[in-house]
Amino acid sequence: MEIKIEKFTPDDFPYYFQLVNNEKVMKMITGKAIKSEEAKNNFEKLIENNNLEPNYGSFKILNIETNEFLGLAKLEIKKNNRKEAELGYMLLPEHWGKGIASKVSKQLIEIGKSQASLKRIFAIIDPNNLPSRKILTNNGFTSKEFKNFDGLPGEILELKF
Repeated sequence: MEIKIEKFTPDDFPYYFQLVNNEKVMKMITGKAIKSEEAKNNFEKLIENNNLEPNYGSFKILNIETNEFLGLAKLEIKKNNRKEAELGYMLLPEHWGKGIASKVSKQLIEIGKSQASLKRIFAIIDPNNLPSRKILTNNGFTSKEFKNFDGLPGEILELKF
């Protein structure tokens, strides 16, 4: 399947909510689905962050042929730090195991490497999420540390260049 990525726009909340309100998707991220009000607040922050730089932000993953929404991918920077970016992805369960997260990760890593100011890309995963760990290590990421995030286990992996 050929994919493309496009930045989320303010009209795309239904796509975002479809992901974050899904128990299976969120099990390895927050441990539970996110309800409407919290999702709206998070989405507003996502849109704000999308306006920082054209090459960074959160993107819809779409099937090129059908324009079907498959999930979210992000290469996110913070306002005050252009030296590092966070890589992340979420896919609807029916699209798991099809190589989509690998494709989009490679695409975003290439975008990151082309940015002169960026020195590091990191990702935070549930240590039990072996498919995500494999995607990252296959792309050169190494484990940096294990840490709790709001009571949930997390592993930080990084790619330096």
